[in-house]
Amino acid sequence: MYKGFRTWVLLLVFHTLTVAVWARRGRRNVLFIIADDLRTSLGCYGDSLVKSPNIDQLASKSQVFLNAYAQQSVCAPSRTSILTSRRPDTTRLYDFKSYWRVHSGNYTTMPQYFKSKGYLTLSVGKVFHPGIASNHSDDYPCSWSIPAYHPASFRYEKKRFMCKGEDGKLHANLLCAVNVTQQPGGTLPDMESTDEAVRLLKSRAGDDNPFFLAVGFHKPHIPFRIPQEYLSLYPIEEITLAPDPDVPKLLPPVAYNPWTDVRRRDDVQKLNISFPYGPIPKDFQLRIRQHYYAAVSYMDAQVGRLLSALDELRLSDSTVVVFTSDHGWSLGEHGEWAKYSNFDVATRVPLCSTFLGSPHTVTGVENDKVIKNMVELVDVFPTVSYLAGLRAPEPCPDEELCTEGDNLAYTFQRPERGENEEAVSFSQYPRPADTPQVPPPESWATLCTWDYRYTLWLGFNPNTFQVNVSDVHAGELYMLASDPGQDNNVYSDCDHSVMMTKMTRLPPTVSLQMRMKLQLLYLSAGRKRKA
Repeated sequence: MYKGFRTWVLLLVFHTLTVAVWARRGRRNVLFIIADDLRTSLGCYGDSLVKSPNIDQLASKSQVFLNAYAQQSVCAPSRTSILTSRRPDTTRLYDFKSYWRVHSGNYTTMPQYFKSKGYLTLSVGKVFHPGIASNHSDDYPCSWSIPAYHPASFRYEKKRFMCKGEDGKLHANLLCAVNVTQQPGGTLPDMESTDEAVRLLKSRAGDDNPFFLAVGFHKPHIPFRIPQEYLSLYPIEEITLAPDPDVPKLLPPVAYNPWTDVRRRDDVQKLNISFPYGPIPKDFQLRIRQHYYAAVSYMDAQVGRLLSALDELRLSDSTVVVFTSDHGWSLGEHGEWAKYSNFDVATRVPLCSTFLGSPHTVTGVENDKVIKNMVELVDVFPTVSYLAGLRAPEPCPDEELCTEGDNLAYTFQRPERGENEEAVSFSQYPRPADTPQVPPPESWATLCTWDYRYTLWLGFNPNTFQVNVSDVHAGELYMLASDPGQDNNVYSDCDHSVMMTKMTRLPPTVSLQMRMKLQLLYLSAGRKRKA
């Protein structure tokens, strides 16, 4: 009897160890790459001018989401939203001035979740937004196994005088192509971050314990302090202006972003541009666009170094790679520059995810596909968790670990079945006034579908964090099939007043997102009847 009991115990131990080893092998590493202020100006998104061979190569092996949207076009709110899978209305972070764990709730972040499952979690560069928005610690030790790494050369990015002007003197310029050998330390921040990320990857090669490595590149964020040789990829005579460089006639003043951060740069101040709508001279517009594209190519080269390291270290087959951006950036569309708006160019971002080793690395999961339906960056956390072999967080309202997004893993498992009219993205941007001001403003929200972009600017109480859905300051409605650039606002105050009367019958518990969905259905049906 004792012998049989011992055999049973040995079998149980063997089974337990086998399950543990299988579980460990079943979990995949994660390389999460996030760019700063990168719009969909990439070859894999159909931009014929931009040279982005490394990201394009990644996309060729990836699930590419053509219509992925950030929840707010500002760094700190967007990054917090991505990493917690909560919307800005939940994190209550619309700027850079609060830490969500204190200000809103002790929400579990994506790296924190992986850490709790035995992963070594590592942060390099700009992942969380630095400062109070991440508790002056990049949310360490909650999210990361060791303190986050920041490149030493980034402090020079913040120095007042780093860019050599046409007069040969140093200025705080927007356009800042440099000779890297003449920079402090002979390097630049994204180069340093790549060096550190490659070093960390080398330290993980041969280790069975899984890792979650997040790498945040600073470019193409301004100033365009980049290696000067990348400008040669974009001869100025080949650069064109934005197809819609003028402020739309029917654009509500509250919707306009006066790009104050760009105006503060020395080389832009010299242009004496009138506030708020005065256009930048065309020759300078071309140079801004040239420098932005060059910054994209410079960042792309760093991505290439990371992916090459994965291959050389034979980590590709066991690693989920995710590439995205915190939000987009306007390059003269609608007479705007920078971010801080709800237009497509400011909220739409690249998003792709892959298993680099093989398009069939996981049973039932296929890569090398394009998804055209709307998705959101709050979807990243649950999707990456599932692809890495963990249980995806359940939909909220659990207080610490839940998601306000969707697990997109199903999109890897079957072909997309045409347009999903129910798929929407929801973005928002606060403003404190109905007209452009310095400093930029507080009001609200955009719903984007296949056919429409619908925006309402609503009253908001910053003390109670409550939106007044009946206090409508302005509205925008764009028909994307005939107006993809969103230049012709067909929103009607008359139609809206009738619709709002109908909306008063809804119970107060109905969310803003659902209200806007219902309103859009009403407005679109009305336009179809008129047509």
